[in-house]
Amino acid sequence: MRKVWKVLRNILIALIALILIVSAAVFIYHKYQLSKESALLSSKGTLVDFDNKKINVYNEGSGGDTYVLMPGSGIAAPIYEMKGLYSKFSKDNKIAIIERAGYGYSDVLDDDRDLDRILEQSREALIRSGNQPPYVLMPHSMSGLEAIYWAQKYPDEVKAIIAMDIGLPQDYVTYKMSFVQSLNIRAMNVFTKIGFHRFLPSSTYNEEVLKQSFLTDQEKEIFKAISFKMTFNDDMLHELLQIDENAKKSVARPLPKGTPILFLAAYTDQNEHSAYNERKNKSYEELASQLSRSEVKRVKGKHSIYLYAPDEIYKLATDFIKK
Repeated sequence: MRKVWKVLRNILIALIALILIVSAAVFIYHKYQLSKESALLSSKGTLVDFDNKKINVYNEGSGGDTYVLMPGSGIAAPIYEMKGLYSKFSKDNKIAIIERAGYGYSDVLDDDRDLDRILEQSREALIRSGNQPPYVLMPHSMSGLEAIYWAQKYPDEVKAIIAMDIGLPQDYVTYKMSFVQSLNIRAMNVFTKIGFHRFLPSSTYNEEVLKQSFLTDQEKEIFKAISFKMTFNDDMLHELLQIDENAKKSVARPLPKGTPILFLAAYTDQNEHSAYNERKNKSYEELASQLSRSEVKRVKGKHSIYLYAPDEIYKLATDFIKK
């Protein structure tokens, strides 16, 4: 029996040594690639200082309303990924993209990602980059939490919200992240720090961005470089782990009944009648019924609907604002 345990111990030691060697090799390769790719990453936008760290805001267009695009969780390079959508709005309006801490050209602040802190950074970054309220907020996915909270705390600053397949505060509170999910998120954070994500590009960035033509070849290379650098960093980790507590802050406040909200619910032929989609649509309808001015529209496309239906989103949004 002792011999068996000794053999097993030796196998385990060898396995651990192999994992460490492979991890070290991947880490060195990752750092080498980051060094090469750094030549592509000259800042695009206005960098606003927060305690010696920078948050980037990209502006485009002039006149009309100011549409503020707010990327969802994990969208590492928002300026490039969302270009197919915001380039339509910037023809007649001003657009601003807030790259939250840990996104795009912004620094990683490595704080607790408390919702009040995130919101105050967004407000100050917008004003200091030349954007005055009121704004038309265009959140995607998890950013819906910040947008609704914005309307709750500062209703005079929010002209309307164009909610692109957002998560609702009440749903985040009701359907809490499981322990297993939190472990998976932490593991992804470790894997990306080492550099394993370089061998899994489909988990690093949305490959649909590369298939479409709204980016130049050079911009596609920048998009990939930013994604490899920023994906699942500590700020992205903390904002996900903090989401339950952040949602409670919004739920504790009265609904922003005076803020017009257009809910755009994504669906595909495969998931149109799934339990998740049915639940999401019901949540949108229930919230919309409690607001003074709100509509729910279904838009065909995957969760990142700005990639699949930019023309439809532009028309629905501008029509909603005109009303």
